[in-house]
Amino acid sequence: AMIYKFKSKATGDLIMLGPNGDQLLRLLGREPSPRGIIEPADMAAARQRLEAALAEAEAAAAQARDAGDADEERQREAVGLRQRVWPMLQMLERAAAAREAIVWGV
Repeated sequence: AMIYKFKSKATGDLIMLGPNGDQLLRLLGREPSPRGIIEPADMAAARQRLEAALAEAEAAAAQARDAGDADEERQREAVGLRQRVWPMLQMLERAAAAREAIVWGV
């Protein structure tokens, strides 16, 4: 199975399993690809996209909860998404502050 290794001079490496990395890249508005780069100039927009996706997932989970719909799957999805997205949000923040790109597969 494919593994993504996101790297930046500003941070430690972030390792993700293929499907999770694919999902993350789609949330960033990119087609999954074995190699790529996120330039510092694009990081603020990337963070906004991830935060919006997270807010959406959490709103859907909360809505299901309020409707008395014990939708375990939606809760799990929101928690899982947060666990996957959070390390990348941290990485984007640090890399942007240091004006260093994030690369993978190179």
